[in-house]
Amino acid sequence: MKRLGILVLVVVVSAVAFGAWSILGPGPLGFAAGKTVPLTSGQAQGLSGVPVSLASAALRVRGEYLARAADCESCHTAKGGRAFAGGVAFNLPFGTLYSPNITPDRRTGIGAWSDAQFLNALHQGVAPDGSHYYPAFPFAAYSLMTETDALAIKAYLMSVPPVQAATPPNTLRFPFNQRALLRLWSVLFNPGRRFERDPGRTPQWNRGAYLAEALGHCGDCHTPRNLLEGLDNRRKFAGAVASGWKAFNITPDRRTGIGEWDDEALVRYLSVGHAAGHGTASGPMGEAVDHSLSHLTPGDIAALVAYMRSVPARFDASMRAPQARAAREAGALASRQGELIYAGACASCHGLDGQSPVMAFATLAGSRALHDPSARNVVQAVVWGVRRQTADIDAEMPAFGSGYSNVEIAAVANYVTARLGATPSAVTATDVARMRSEGSQ
Repeated sequence: MKRLGILVLVVVVSAVAFGAWSILGPGPLGFAAGKTVPLTSGQAQGLSGVPVSLASAALRVRGEYLARAADCESCHTAKGGRAFAGGVAFNLPFGTLYSPNITPDRRTGIGAWSDAQFLNALHQGVAPDGSHYYPAFPFAAYSLMTETDALAIKAYLMSVPPVQAATPPNTLRFPFNQRALLRLWSVLFNPGRRFERDPGRTPQWNRGAYLAEALGHCGDCHTPRNLLEGLDNRRKFAGAVASGWKAFNITPDRRTGIGEWDDEALVRYLSVGHAAGHGTASGPMGEAVDHSLSHLTPGDIAALVAYMRSVPARFDASMRAPQARAAREAGALASRQGELIYAGACASCHGLDGQSPVMAFATLAGSRALHDPSARNVVQAVVWGVRRQTADIDAEMPAFGSGYSNVEIAAVANYVTARLGATPSAVTATDVARMRSEGSQ
């Protein structure tokens, strides 16, 4: 009996240890070797997301650059709405969250917030009334941000036009509507520490790390999550689903990541959202380029690329075809319906062979979305359309979601991945219906 008790104890302890190992894992910079230097030390003082060219600029100007780098506008500006007035819907498996108003309106925005309350929100995920924010707000990443940079962002937000706009109520199911549970989430997944410089790495790497982790929160879209919705940094940047769209693998893996991309292609993609032979950014990534990355200096884009190159390569198993390629290709190519829809509604802009006769941004050949066996981003682009607006491009693909049925959208998605991609899809009408409920543009 004693041996049995010991055996049970060992099993329980092992299960708890394995669960803790699986859920907690390393932090976002856990892959980097070497000792780090706290910001309080002389070696790390002066760290900021502000580039040297703006170091002596007014606080509001510095804050605007940082707010761009942190991509605040994408999540807090609803389609057709006023800038930073909130109301963006995040459709989750357990309900819908809405982003809050962060304009300086004193009643419905942040106009009455003190500096301490603003820092508490960004670093701890706690609202002025003491309630906890859901991790759709990337406070676990923003907790790495210096107080100086955070308050510069606040100064900028306080300078934008105030908008009176109450945040729509969330529609989350039990138990996800219990905000008290978020306190435990924060304990597990938000250490609440500021960024620490790695003296064993180059200044460019450290800057790229700060931009990617403390400001750009790249992992919140590109890193898979565990059972408790914390980031699984053992598969850092290996690809995930964000707002119904596929956020692709951005590790140096040569098969499913960016290992085959040269630096010029990466810089181009991050700067303008398009790289020849690799495709055009759409969905949340397109918004990140338009509102954030396209506004960064060339030096900061280069720093991001240097940092991304250092992340351990991880294979994204979701990019492997679940069925034999030949069978999937035969089924997709047999879809006369998809071929007809593509020829009638798509080819005039995208070209029958995927080479656009209109503009480079509309070229499909080489696009990663066409090599994804789930065809998720193809479906979302067809349903919701794509709007891109940078200094280089002002273009729009119309939304076809209301004009075509789920059966028709599945047919054209399967056709285009078979015709132009490397891993044909077998999307069904049921899959399209689910993707519609998850995504938006």
